[in-house]
Amino acid sequence: MDDEPDLRTLYELTLLREGYLVEAASSVEEAWQHLQANRFDAVITDMRLPDGLGLELLQRIARHQRSERCVVMTAYGSAENAVEALKAGAFDYLTKPVDLKQFRSVVASAVQERPGGTPARPASPRESAPVVPAEEAPAEAGVAPAARAALARLVGESDAMRAVKARIVRVARGMAPVLIHGESGTGKELVARALHACSQRAGGPFVAVNCGAIPEALLEAEFFGARKGSYTGAMQDRDGYFQAARGGTLFLDEIGDLPLAMQSKLLRAIQERCVRPIGSTQEEPVDVRIVSATHKDLQAEVLAGRFRQDLFYRLNVIEVRLPPLRERREDLSALCTALLARIAEESGQPVPRMTMQVLLKLESHPLRGNVRELENLLHRAVALSEGDTLQLDVEAADGSGLQDLSMPLFAMPAPGAVTAVPVPEAAPTGSPAMAGDPPVPADLQQYLDDQERGIVERALREANYNRTAAAARLGLSLRQIRYRIARLGIAVPHGDDD
Repeated sequence: MDDEPDLRTLYELTLLREGYLVEAASSVEEAWQHLQANRFDAVITDMRLPDGLGLELLQRIARHQRSERCVVMTAYGSAENAVEALKAGAFDYLTKPVDLKQFRSVVASAVQERPGGTPARPASPRESAPVVPAEEAPAEAGVAPAARAALARLVGESDAMRAVKARIVRVARGMAPVLIHGESGTGKELVARALHACSQRAGGPFVAVNCGAIPEALLEAEFFGARKGSYTGAMQDRDGYFQAARGGTLFLDEIGDLPLAMQSKLLRAIQERCVRPIGSTQEEPVDVRIVSATHKDLQAEVLAGRFRQDLFYRLNVIEVRLPPLRERREDLSALCTALLARIAEESGQPVPRMTMQVLLKLESHPLRGNVRELENLLHRAVALSEGDTLQLDVEAADGSGLQDLSMPLFAMPAPGAVTAVPVPEAAPTGSPAMAGDPPVPADLQQYLDDQERGIVERALREANYNRTAAAARLGLSLRQIRYRIARLGIAVPHGDDD
């Protein structure tokens, strides 16, 4: 649908050559008349028309619960219009002047697969299938088995998690960028994988990128690829993440950690759907859906000048907020069951029985690390428990830094109580460390692991690598020291065992 006859004819001829049946219209009302008379796979509309906006047609289609996917054409550089269209429910957008190769690709994506997994036929504009009202259709109705499996990995049936799953199913079918926001350990990558599995791109690759883990000097090559000889050590052409995700989903985890210089290059790649590998003079078209995630408040980062506002609006077309575990405590039992089953499978041990007392102890923890912290606690409890019942009241006696799990992780003294051990006051923010203070480790967990590894290795050496004797010296059971040896990667000579 376009108000310019020449362009309308060009688009019509392009689609006819691809084997589609096409109905052309020059206005919103004419297009709506066609829609009332027939069913279509896709609607392609200009943003501005003589009698209104293309968005009005999208809104009518949404109000009437129609199944057509809408592609909107916007003027070059009009990022606001593109974002507005995607938020209104458009499947995808095209920037004018429209590249016909990209035009054919976007239309093919729009008609490739119908909701429910039924492949669409190119020439099918006049189908009369009834439309099911959204409120009568279950959130996972028509979802393919692989998509159901991906959604099932998001354990929990609380209202908050049901809302997340329903939103995933609803937004997966389009091409609009999705921003997943949630605290560390809530499972943002699981949401991204579920979005991919529920989308028509499920057959394509899913490429996950941790933006904060790539050295700044390598970002451009990693994202966009490089040509042979473009830099020292480039012995052959190599693709970047955008090329690797072609036809699928590119998941940009911790997008808030991306440096400003790279943010501008990423913005262009998303807007133009093209990337230029290092050392190349030509841009390459890329067909990817962008899903990003962050634990940061990106709006605050924008105000602080650490994140580009235009990139924020490009990425945050659709937002999926993942609730922290403290807001869905009713899911704790199901999460424990699923995590224990996985831990037992990985360790080759039977699934331990979890009592109500254990569950109540877990519920008393703040669980600020969310599901990741819960998994860590259960993993440790499985390793330290004796018998077939899960125990959380095991106190480490080897100075490894493990806590007594029968006590809250961040215990507060009772009102009026006096602590028995004096705690030195924290130095004011910005004040220099006192002389003789050890430096604060950059990675606390790694520091604790190194300390624990040294203690266990020393005990093993002094016991001539007899694990039973070393365990007795440390006040551990044989099972407990075996767990530490495996977790810390300690090499023990064979033949000198218990």
